[in-house]
Amino acid sequence: MYELGHSKNATHGYSFDDVAIAPARRTRSESEVDLRWRIDAVTFDTPIVAAPMDSVMSPATAIEMGRLGGLGVLNLEGLWTRYEDPSPAYEQLTEPADQVTATRRMQQLYSEPIKAELIEARLAEIRAAGVPVAGALSPARTQQFADVIERAGVDFFVIRGTTVSAEHVDETEDTLNLKDFIYRFDVPVLVGGCATYRMALHLMRAGAAGVLVGFGGGATHTTASVLGIEVPMASAVADVAEARRDYLEESGGRYVHLIADGAVGRSGDIAKAIACGADAVMVGSPLARATEAPGRGWHWGPEAWHATLPRGERVFFEQVGSLAEVVNGPSHLPDGTMNLVGGLRKAMAFTGYTDIKSFQRIDVMVH
Repeated sequence: MYELGHSKNATHGYSFDDVAIAPARRTRSESEVDLRWRIDAVTFDTPIVAAPMDSVMSPATAIEMGRLGGLGVLNLEGLWTRYEDPSPAYEQLTEPADQVTATRRMQQLYSEPIKAELIEARLAEIRAAGVPVAGALSPARTQQFADVIERAGVDFFVIRGTTVSAEHVDETEDTLNLKDFIYRFDVPVLVGGCATYRMALHLMRAGAAGVLVGFGGGATHTTASVLGIEVPMASAVADVAEARRDYLEESGGRYVHLIADGAVGRSGDIAKAIACGADAVMVGSPLARATEAPGRGWHWGPEAWHATLPRGERVFFEQVGSLAEVVNGPSHLPDGTMNLVGGLRKAMAFTGYTDIKSFQRIDVMVH
């Protein structure tokens, strides 16, 4: 503990940039590394989940993500469920503009009501392609569209917010009872953001199949500046991994998956996230660099269009290659933003590990 003054103590938190993976006593061939990740009845070739952000996920890119071995999650509060044809909205959002103009434009475009029939249509389009179907809503919208999600049929449902608790207190509104909601669904529910041991344990006890660790949108959100809320990701993942171990014993063997969601912009970050205890990662900014990304290099998250308190901004990334190249290579950049799978595979091979679960036990060092 660190003493800030006579009345306040604080713990030290570490980001992914603060830690490094320590080499082990052996190395292995890359061909021996198995990156498969299984959650519920679905097995993925790679432990990579595409973040539900309009700048990277459309029905088409969600389908492509599934074909590449990962999971694409569609934002069910985004442009694709507000407009039959979102192309004009994308045209406006990808025009050069200062942050004030861009934010006002987003607030205006996202004021269009969400349409239940479009939620069903977009999810049906993904299902017709034969890949796993996943959609995301914020906690505030989950109750409103729960019946629609059930009718549409998804393989995974994601409840994603800046911070999500199992004990939201509100005396004036019909709020989401997370435990009742999760047990009502026949599909795995992934819930987050979450960044502390105690919060994670509550979400696990509520029945979450997976916990999103972090606050998402690391490259685009300004939550730390607006709200002062931030937990460095290496510490957050390690804390939640400890909660998972304790819950595994408490529940008699129920395993909850941990998905690092935030500050995962390079393949090295993915390796560090898993080394700290994650089963998979949720990524956004690397995918914004793909030529198929609907944002055309512009990248923004759901925090950016809040009507009264935006906590995000639009940023631009140079497009570097196809979605397949960003995820599975080959890469022509030396910075870890392409061939995310190859970077993780090589990190595991260099340190002698052949699967995700064993790699979680590797030693890490603090800079």
